[in-house]
Amino acid sequence: MQHGPAVRRRKLGAELRALRARLGLTSGEAARLVGWHQSKVSRIETGASGVKPTDVRLLLDAYGVEDPELRELLLMLAGSDEGGGRHHWWHAYRGVLPPTYRDFISLESQASAMRTLETSVVPGLLQTREYARAVTRAAVGGQPQDQLEALVEVRLARQEVLRAERPLELSAVLDEAVLRREVGGPGVMARQLERLAEAARLPQVRLQVLPFASGAHIGITGPFVIFSFSSTSDLDVVVLDHLTSSLYLERKEDLEAYTEAFNTLRFHALSPEDSLDYIAGIGDGA
Repeated sequence: MQHGPAVRRRKLGAELRALRARLGLTSGEAARLVGWHQSKVSRIETGASGVKPTDVRLLLDAYGVEDPELRELLLMLAGSDEGGGRHHWWHAYRGVLPPTYRDFISLESQASAMRTLETSVVPGLLQTREYARAVTRAAVGGQPQDQLEALVEVRLARQEVLRAERPLELSAVLDEAVLRREVGGPGVMARQLERLAEAARLPQVRLQVLPFASGAHIGITGPFVIFSFSSTSDLDVVVLDHLTSSLYLERKEDLEAYTEAFNTLRFHALSPEDSLDYIAGIGDGA
């Protein structure tokens, strides 16, 4: 049986493999430490098989891992609810959420930081209810009304990561098209621009606008998200959204390329202060 979303299993397995390697242990030696067969350790480390929180705890104890943040993170990747009430709330919506969306939400709930480029719509974490409803209706308009509303509730529930005791640090670069595209009508869009301005003033949010005057830029190939984790960079991941699926990039060279691209976009975007003025100007009809 596979426990947890695929991307979480792979990230957890990779980190457990790295912890074992730092001790100079073979997978067979690690298995003997906890009384398992070597094949179980191999399946966990490759992500081919999920692992229960109790098994992760056994491995962490065997590897001498005492860092509380790292232990909490790895246990949560295994499906544990320890250490945070904001985790796993999305299980109540399992019937309407595709696996790739559950993957995304689980990473978002556990990450310490999120960097995102948006070229078409306001990031989900900053959307108003009315804007979220209009975007969801456009994306999955064929679904029954109750399922559509459930997806809107999920989007709003995700925003709790910005209000948690240890809030997610959000850095977002928005193409001007995001601000100009009238989603849901003038009233909905006016309130959404006000919401962006409110969010931009939060200490955990850094919002920058990339105006049309900047011309062509490295982000024209499409939006992306980079999730980072405070305990270890080995768990960082890039997410690219497609119409029917999401692509997760975990290789070091991919992470470096997208990190460099994001830094370039931030350099060419307006400063956070000037971005606030720009958003206000668009809201005023300038």
